[in-house]
Amino acid sequence: MSERPEVPVGYLGSQPKFGELHMQALSHADPEFSMDNNTELEIKFKCPKPVKVTTNLINCQDDSENSEFVFTQTKDGVLSFVITLPQAGYFKFQVFALEASDESKSLPNVFNYLINVKEALKAAYPFPKQYAQWKEGCFLYSPLVLNCKTSLAKVDFKLYIPNAKAVAVVAAGEWFHLAKKDDNWEGTAALSKHRGKDVKVTVNANFGPDETKYATLLEYVI
Repeated sequence: MSERPEVPVGYLGSQPKFGELHMQALSHADPEFSMDNNTELEIKFKCPKPVKVTTNLINCQDDSENSEFVFTQTKDGVLSFVITLPQAGYFKFQVFALEASDESKSLPNVFNYLINVKEALKAAYPFPKQYAQWKEGCFLYSPLVLNCKTSLAKVDFKLYIPNAKAVAVVAAGEWFHLAKKDDNWEGTAALSKHRGKDVKVTVNANFGPDETKYATLLEYVI
């Protein structure tokens, strides 16, 4: 059993900028908590104004960063972090945020958690890499995890991408265009032939006016 790490006084919980941004902890108000196992975890904050955000997930055992196990998304004023913890033990989860309109490159620390995972029962797989524009109000319903061990025959994609004119999934030069259904973009991609080849599968969006220009939002590797 891991020993609880020493943390400085005032480190846990909200920091001064949290209140200035009028953020609220919706899901985990207590900054220190335990989990019986390493099932997926979602931490949610209310954000009345648009913010830019980064995070750190630190394994206290060796101070290694595990950012690939955090997925950030925003919808309807709720900032959501989906987290998988790769092993048992203590983890620090740090959130940094600033008004989206602020030009400053340095984001202040707004909230810190200390999470104790009592037992790791399943393998943790990285989430897709997120590019800058993804964090501007996009939301991924599926697939949160896509790799050479997941089903690739018919992968269902469902995303919310505000202001997109067109959305496509691209794998090794092959394009799968998604269709707009209500507020979301949906469609399937057949990816089996790429299994185990380290192929990058990207989600790309066109925001106009040039119909040929697509920005990369997410990147999986299969």
